[in-house]
Amino acid sequence: MILENKEIIQKRIESITRRWWFFLILIIMQMLPPYTLEPVSPEQAGFVIGAVLSEAIVYDLSLFFPVFKVLSILMIASVFILKTRVSRIFSIYVGIMYVLFAFLQSIAFTEEFGFAVVTVNLVMFLMVAMSWFWEAVIQKNKLETPQLERSKIWVIPLAVIAFWYPINLETMLLDFNPLLLLTNVASLAFCMMTPVFLSILILFYPNVNIATMRLTSLIGIVISFYNILTNFIMFPELLFWNGILHIPLIIITVYAFVLSIRHRIPGPTETHLEATPTVYGT
Repeated sequence: MILENKEIIQKRIESITRRWWFFLILIIMQMLPPYTLEPVSPEQAGFVIGAVLSEAIVYDLSLFFPVFKVLSILMIASVFILKTRVSRIFSIYVGIMYVLFAFLQSIAFTEEFGFAVVTVNLVMFLMVAMSWFWEAVIQKNKLETPQLERSKIWVIPLAVIAFWYPINLETMLLDFNPLLLLTNVASLAFCMMTPVFLSILILFYPNVNIATMRLTSLIGIVISFYNILTNFIMFPELLFWNGILHIPLIIITVYAFVLSIRHRIPGPTETHLEATPTVYGT
């Protein structure tokens, strides 16, 4: 009975996350104003968000960057070595990471506005975290045999670039120092780790939690839009190379989302492993 209830909840989540009104709700959420202790005018909202993102708490934790880099490498390696045996632990780990992204990247003690929160990012990142915690409960990710055909293996170099994030954060110019693989902020950044986590799901697709894949990629697409706007349109002179290094986020989130939308929801007589991707008609 408990298993049946879980399956019912899973199918409802899969159904809800592909409905048009769910996408509309996500769009409306973008209007959530940033929070500050001292009220600010709507016209200042963009400045508040920019201040938070550039002065976020995460940048004060550089001492822990290598710890999370090594932990990430070990967890990713465990997926391919221990496979499904580590699936639940991996999902819990990813969920915890998204909670950290939510609070460490969305909150700052800014010089101009004091304590401030990018509310919409906080909410969206926590939504992704909850989807991974749910996956730890339902365990739809069957991480036994990665699909290493040409249609999927291309995500690996993009994921490596995202994890490496070879840029000097002071000059915002490319820096291919290999030490950055172990020392920079990437392992605590939504934009860099989301392509990594989604790449793992892509490599094991279709034997993964489609709802988790869909929500993670959908939120990633939203964040990608803001990155395109900021890096290539608003501040291209300063942030061009930062934008280039966000291309893995853009490409992989879109690809993962398309896969999740094309995936057919299993019928009552089908198991998750028997489900096959198909294109929905009108």
